[in-house]
Amino acid sequence: MADHQIDDPKIAFAYLRPSCVLLTKEPTLSNIETLSGHLRDVSDVALQQLQDYVLFPLRFVLKTPGSKREGLVQAVMEAMAYVLENTCVRSWESLRDLFSELCLCLCSPTDPGKPSPGSEELKLAVLRCLDALLHSAYGDVVFKLYEPAMLPGIGAAVSLFLALAEQEKSREVQTAALKCLLSLFLQCDCSGTHVEPKEMERHVLGRTLATFLPGVTRALSQVIGGDVRQGHAVTVKAMRAWYTTVGLVMDDDQLQKAGPENVKSSELGKVGELMVKRTPSWSKTTSKRLALALQKIISCTSAHQHWRVRLELVNLSDYLLTNCSKSLAESTGSLLEALVGAINDEEPKVKARCHAVLDKVSKRNQANGGQALKDVLSENLHGLASSLPRLMRTTDDQHKLFVLNVFLGYLKILGPQVDLVLSSAAHLQRISKALMQVLELDVTDVRIIEERSFVPSLDLGSGAHEAPCQRKYFLYFTDDKIFSALKQVCRMLGQHGNLYLLVDHFLDLYKESSVYRKQAALVLNEIILGAAGFDVEAERSTSTVNHSDNSETNQEDLKSAVMSIIEEYISLSNWHLPTVTEHSDGEHQEKLPSPVSSILSGHEGNSLQMLSASRDGTKPLTLHQLNSNIWQICIQLEGIGSFALALGVDFRLLLMTSLYPVLEKAGDESLLVSQSALCSMHNLCVACSYSSLKELVISNADYLLNDVSLNLGRPSVHPHAPRVLAVMFTHSDASLLPIVSDVVQDVLTTLDLSFDQRSLQLCKVLHSLLKALVRWFPSSARGHKQPSTITQTQNPEPLDLRQFLLDYRKQKELAEGIGIEEEDPGETGLSSGPPGPEEEGDGMDEGPDVKAELPLHVSVAKDVMERCIHLLSHPSIGVRLKVLDMVELCVYVLSETENELLPMVHRCWPSLLHRLTNDDPVAIPRAFRVLCVLGETCGDFLRKRVSKEVLPRLTSALSRQAETSSRSGPLYTHTLAYKLQLAVLQGLGPLCVRLDLVDSDLDQTSEACLPYLSCRQPIRLQEACLSVFRHLMQVDPDSCWFTLAELCCPAEYEPPHSDLLPVRLNGAGRPRNEYTDNVLKLLHHLQLPEENRTLSDPVDQNHHS
Repeated sequence: MADHQIDDPKIAFAYLRPSCVLLTKEPTLSNIETLSGHLRDVSDVALQQLQDYVLFPLRFVLKTPGSKREGLVQAVMEAMAYVLENTCVRSWESLRDLFSELCLCLCSPTDPGKPSPGSEELKLAVLRCLDALLHSAYGDVVFKLYEPAMLPGIGAAVSLFLALAEQEKSREVQTAALKCLLSLFLQCDCSGTHVEPKEMERHVLGRTLATFLPGVTRALSQVIGGDVRQGHAVTVKAMRAWYTTVGLVMDDDQLQKAGPENVKSSELGKVGELMVKRTPSWSKTTSKRLALALQKIISCTSAHQHWRVRLELVNLSDYLLTNCSKSLAESTGSLLEALVGAINDEEPKVKARCHAVLDKVSKRNQANGGQALKDVLSENLHGLASSLPRLMRTTDDQHKLFVLNVFLGYLKILGPQVDLVLSSAAHLQRISKALMQVLELDVTDVRIIEERSFVPSLDLGSGAHEAPCQRKYFLYFTDDKIFSALKQVCRMLGQHGNLYLLVDHFLDLYKESSVYRKQAALVLNEIILGAAGFDVEAERSTSTVNHSDNSETNQEDLKSAVMSIIEEYISLSNWHLPTVTEHSDGEHQEKLPSPVSSILSGHEGNSLQMLSASRDGTKPLTLHQLNSNIWQICIQLEGIGSFALALGVDFRLLLMTSLYPVLEKAGDESLLVSQSALCSMHNLCVACSYSSLKELVISNADYLLNDVSLNLGRPSVHPHAPRVLAVMFTHSDASLLPIVSDVVQDVLTTLDLSFDQRSLQLCKVLHSLLKALVRWFPSSARGHKQPSTITQTQNPEPLDLRQFLLDYRKQKELAEGIGIEEEDPGETGLSSGPPGPEEEGDGMDEGPDVKAELPLHVSVAKDVMERCIHLLSHPSIGVRLKVLDMVELCVYVLSETENELLPMVHRCWPSLLHRLTNDDPVAIPRAFRVLCVLGETCGDFLRKRVSKEVLPRLTSALSRQAETSSRSGPLYTHTLAYKLQLAVLQGLGPLCVRLDLVDSDLDQTSEACLPYLSCRQPIRLQEACLSVFRHLMQVDPDSCWFTLAELCCPAEYEPPHSDLLPVRLNGAGRPRNEYTDNVLKLLHHLQLPEENRTLSDPVDQNHHS
């Protein structure tokens, strides 16, 4: 645009005249562009006076006969749009002619009733020009468009706009067509200046649009419900055009005044037949049809993914409820449903607008009496509750969420009047049964029962770490937002409803049938939270009546309701439900032969025979029943935690009845149950002001231990009392030990009396106790981490070869028994010498030999290990595995008192040896790990036993299996034989170092491990074998070097003197073979400095971990 525009009309006329004349003579694209450029040099005032003159050549181009290029017509439209946007149309004839000519540009030449097949750019230019024309028309001029004589022309334009909006693929064309439609109906919402019709003019406009109402509503409904890919802007425009058109035609004030003063149709001829008389009967019929269309629109847009569409739905409801509440009375329920569905919208703008509209509706209703809206809401609530199960089964998650938001919206609007609605038995029954059906859980997932809990054996620390609450899977929905909406519904019922009525009713459903039990518990949990004011919005402006303070739930009433629910939850029939199959714990498992059970025993025959386990005649529980029980217990545990949060510190009075059952479930074998119990314990800490789970347990240990002690004697009624003890050990510190010592003795006594029936469960408790002792008294377990010192002197001086050979010969003769007779007198003399310190002390002690009192934790560990000696031979593999773990922990605790440890090790050695040599392959690696721990702590005490009784069997087993593993495929790594080989190889090296084995034992070990240096062995077995040799290098590097050099010698060794014979090693000069790579690795490691060579390798570290 030029910096200075022409303001004088005469100068402007002289300036524009050549361009206009030239365009009239030569209608070309360049001439149109020239004129467009000159138009921008003229001011709006001058252009207004020259409007008809400037538009004439442009209109003349359109009227020229013959086909025209689209680019030419598009340029004309852009030039005309510029003129119309900057001027006003004051002449009715100009408006009428321009409107007709522009509409013809949109029509198809062959079929004027349909849009032209032109380009999208051309259509967009024509629609923008039309929009500019309708905006530029003066008020007294534009209203002549709606006179009866213009009905055919208006009808053709409306049809064109609707066809473009419905059929076009371009979003821009669709939006422009809908904007033209809004401008034609004087309902445009753009930022420009618009004509505001007065009451009489609105009446004329509504009378005219009534003729087109069926076609407009039908076509716009199709656009609104069209493909989501058309974009939200098209949908929003179509919705605005729909409800503004309906609002004009069905306006309550207009329908009341519509009468005989209207123009008589007989005076208009055939045009009069097009006019619609808005009589009461017509209004009633149209209202019914619009109600159907409105329901379709609400269903399409209520759960739309874009928030602007949902916001426009709120505006639609507001507009129609404000202007057409009487004429569209049948749609009031649907419109209110749309509003209450948006009251919980995730978009704040939609939510705020909805609250404002509902507030306006509520005030308007109160001004008219207030009862009618309550009746509508109550009836809608009843109807929605009736259809809720069907909708939750048949619709998608997005629509389900909208339906639940509607349900919640009704409750929010009714507010305290919910209590009156629930007083109706029909309403309460319908709502409760709907919730029971909707909240049905999916109990078909096998993973629910497969997940096993190891929480009692883990060190969870003393902090009140919140355990994650389990995600629930429902039968009829998957979206977590739906479950959140259902919880909000239940909490709203608890906030505004009668607490006693709701609790009694849902407890009756809880007791009525196991089918409803889980759902009723879910609802009860949320009702209590709602009654306590948890997570319920404080927004009360949308209520239809004033909220009073009487709706607040009394704390005593809340406590009474909670007590009655907890009493029902923890009753024996509802709390002690089976969550695992009867024999899943292996308590009665028979010992069966195994394909690898003969690895250490040496027997190879009949190793593949498998006997079927004996089974009793009782019918086991189905998977669905077990899963259902697990979820029911989880929901009840979550309920106890929720009740604690609801009551706060007042819940401390209920801890005596509720904490013991919760701890009982925290030790459950089911992972879901134990995690739910931990989550509940965390809530108990928060509610009762405990800083941690440790403080919660220790503060209430006195009555917890009293219950444990009593229930240990009644295993048939309370079979899970040991679990409580195990959880207490896990979540406490050493201050608990003096209190619990008597109960530990009770457990040991019970174990002695019920050797077969409850041994595994009691062993789990003792195992958790021992883990706690190791954690509480870390000084007891420090010594076992340090490997025994290798008595190997490093002489920095040059080696004296002569003295070395003499010493070697002497040691060899002594080993073969030569020369012992000569040393006997010396030894005898030593034995008859003066007494040692211990003997001297014994002689001086005149009193009885009084043994010092053991620390309490050592005494407990000793008592437990006494039982382990006998339980190591238990027929159940599960018990044997657990006892092996207990022996390992007992050794850790007793390591600080060698006088107690060594006798216990001596006593348990026969049973442990049997586990090592003749047990199930699952138990052998565990027993070998215990042996390694014993080697760490006992050292020389076990050297002879291991050398004579264990090492030959281990090396023999390794040698036998080496050939099998070298020929195996990738599946071999999943077998028990492989796992046993790996465990032995990983532990053998450290065991040799800690026991300081020498000579023949080391030779035996290295010979057994050599086959595992082959590259044909599985990778992890090779790595474990390398670890064995690295440890053996710490004990006897010379022997290791010679053994490896016999396999592969990378260099020739020349004697340092000519008198010495040359050294010939078997590995020298051999071609590369399967052992070469690993042997070279070890020889290279052997040449490293001593401080680098003695570092533990990764395999050894993995073994420790």
